[in-house]
Amino acid sequence: MTDRSGVDEGNTIPLTDQSLIVDISDALSEKDKVKFTVHTRTTLKSFAKPEFLVVRQHEEFIWLHDRYEENPLYAGYIIPPHPPRPNFDASREKLQRLGEGEGTMTKEEFNKMKQELEAEYLATFKKTVAMHEVFLTRLASHAVFREDEHLHVFLEYDQDLCARPRGRLQQLGGLVKSLGSTTDQYYLNAKVRDVNDFFEQQMNSLSEYNNQLKEATTRTDKMTEKHKEVADSYIKISGGLVQLANVDPGPLDKFLTKIADTFERARKIESRVASDEDLKLADTLRYYMRDSHAAKQLLVRRLRCLATYEAANRALEKARHKNKDIHAAEQAQSEACERFESISAQAKEELLDFKIRRLHAFRKSLIELAELEVKHARALQELFRKSLQGIEEL
Repeated sequence: MTDRSGVDEGNTIPLTDQSLIVDISDALSEKDKVKFTVHTRTTLKSFAKPEFLVVRQHEEFIWLHDRYEENPLYAGYIIPPHPPRPNFDASREKLQRLGEGEGTMTKEEFNKMKQELEAEYLATFKKTVAMHEVFLTRLASHAVFREDEHLHVFLEYDQDLCARPRGRLQQLGGLVKSLGSTTDQYYLNAKVRDVNDFFEQQMNSLSEYNNQLKEATTRTDKMTEKHKEVADSYIKISGGLVQLANVDPGPLDKFLTKIADTFERARKIESRVASDEDLKLADTLRYYMRDSHAAKQLLVRRLRCLATYEAANRALEKARHKNKDIHAAEQAQSEACERFESISAQAKEELLDFKIRRLHAFRKSLIELAELEVKHARALQELFRKSLQGIEEL
């Protein structure tokens, strides 16, 4: 799912701007990794050449994301969520189970099931590529993020960035980091009283919004899975009818073959319905679940900055009371105040832009999904109409 709304708000570059275009022109799936070919075209003078092609792995996308997240200059911005790790295990397991059960089904049924699973694997691969591309697109379309030197290295440097696969210790570190962020939020909420109603309301609404997205994603996945189950059932029905027609040829031969063909065509339509629901709805929900979490992290960083500001105020009062190191305490307090006001102003702009961006993305995805659902429903209706007409002629 690629969100290229082009809303000219805040630090978002308008869609008409062509000064920095980044896309993934090719990708190669290997057993334990995916290699993405990142294609960059630019007219910006800060780049060495107008066009680049580099090969990157998932760990290098994580490396780039972490460089933004760890940079204090970006504390007031919503850091685009990093793409999810490529995971084709489920598709591989299904293909393996299908191979083990080959003897329990007809040749036609086995071939159709294999085609279905291969299509599912391909869809997962395309989604993986799209999610990695949208991460780069978000960075390239942001007036501040596009100037970061790490993004330039990622796009220009044609060698490995030395991003090795995450070991157990690194994974544990990521877990501790995640738990630490959650703990920070609860600790800061208990310790720091936010006097700004806007940000307090934003934290509460983002938490509720994130929970609703999780629930909606779960329900969408169940709906998509049911459509896949219906498609699988159509395969079995179609295969059984073909086998019956072959075993007992006679007056019903053409009749059974015709019905089997109808179920096969219906299977393809049902599979497209499941694929479109997954792409247009589930992927949109998943992306904004991660993006809303990134927005919450911005609010946590602001709370942390507020805690530092309040600590500087207390230190200044203490210095004045003792009549010692007053100048240093005043300077520290002034810097903390300036930083807090700066991050608050930037955070407000980012959160308002986030609302516009997500409304545009959901509207676009839901309209496209509705149009596709209508298209598939009409195709299914036409299929059954022609099938009934063909059966009557028989």
